[in-house]
Amino acid sequence: MARVEIYSTLFCPYCARAKSLLEKKGVAFINIDVIEDTAKREEMVERSGGRQTVPQIFIDGEHIGGSDDLYALERAGMLDIKLGIARR
Repeated sequence: MARVEIYSTLFCPYCARAKSLLEKKGVAFINIDVIEDTAKREEMVERSGGRQTVPQIFIDGEHIGGSDDLYALERAGMLDIKLGIARR
């Protein structure tokens, strides 16, 4: 299964929405809270090409984007493939 990282904050509804989709799929993810850790926030901005909003989601090191981008992958039928859980 793919390594999933989510840069997020505690009270972010978009973060909760993205995490909910991954949990529904049974996918473990690494949650990186950027609220109190400015170094992690700077890391997020650098890795995401300058994006400063949360969530910022990475699958196997590839920047996916935010919650809307994650759901767009789901609608296109590509999320399970990226996550390594596609049915054959």
